[in-house]
Amino acid sequence: MGNEQDLLQKRYMDLSRQANRKGIVIYSDFLNLSEQNLLNSVKNKLETSYETYGGYDFAERKIAAFLPDDLAYEWEYPLICLKITPAYPKYAEHLSHRDILGAVMHQGLERSKIGDILCKEEDFYLFCEEHIKSYLLDCIQKVRNTSVNIEQVALLEAPVLPKFIEKSGIITSNRLDSLVACFCNCSRNEASKLISGGKVFIDGKEMLSNTYTCKEGDIISVRSFGKYIFDACSGETKKGRLKIKYRVYS
Repeated sequence: MGNEQDLLQKRYMDLSRQANRKGIVIYSDFLNLSEQNLLNSVKNKLETSYETYGGYDFAERKIAAFLPDDLAYEWEYPLICLKITPAYPKYAEHLSHRDILGAVMHQGLERSKIGDILCKEEDFYLFCEEHIKSYLLDCIQKVRNTSVNIEQVALLEAPVLPKFIEKSGIITSNRLDSLVACFCNCSRNEASKLISGGKVFIDGKEMLSNTYTCKEGDIISVRSFGKYIFDACSGETKKGRLKIKYRVYS
């Protein structure tokens, strides 16, 4: 794992170096949370600034744009949004995020070419790199056994907010390990292992400290479990524990 991380960090520094020397914007592929965290860790070693975007404000997977000083032209992220809909809704299977991703990956594409996949009722919105558009339009006619239509739509046409499920819980304190235990329905010890194992991110940055004090509005991602927004402490129980409200990305 260490060698892979070293290679990724060197890759980011190289992209920044190219942007600086050529005087143009250079883009990465889509980065997951761990990769974004690695990018942030070498921020002070880059020759340029950078920005990230995944097609909408709450995107998890994002493209990094490395920006040279005194840039003399307007630029856009090389990403698009494809809308995937059942061709015959009456006869369509109930499809999931996993089904859409599986259909795309079955075409031999790397995961890094694909961003988030959002669902709105029976429609799916797939964010991807612009250069694979024609390939996907040509190759995807079915998802599982369901015939589908696929078309490019403007980024603003996609549902820009994911769906949430509102929940409440009781915690001993607003330390990170306590919140993770609540969110994931596990013990504090198991939550601590998730944190120390690099599986917990706050606002896209890896958090390895169990004792981090969570703030209202923190977006907490726990790999293999889900993504949560810590909304508020809403009171105390008779035993002095904290009542909290939070949302789960559905």
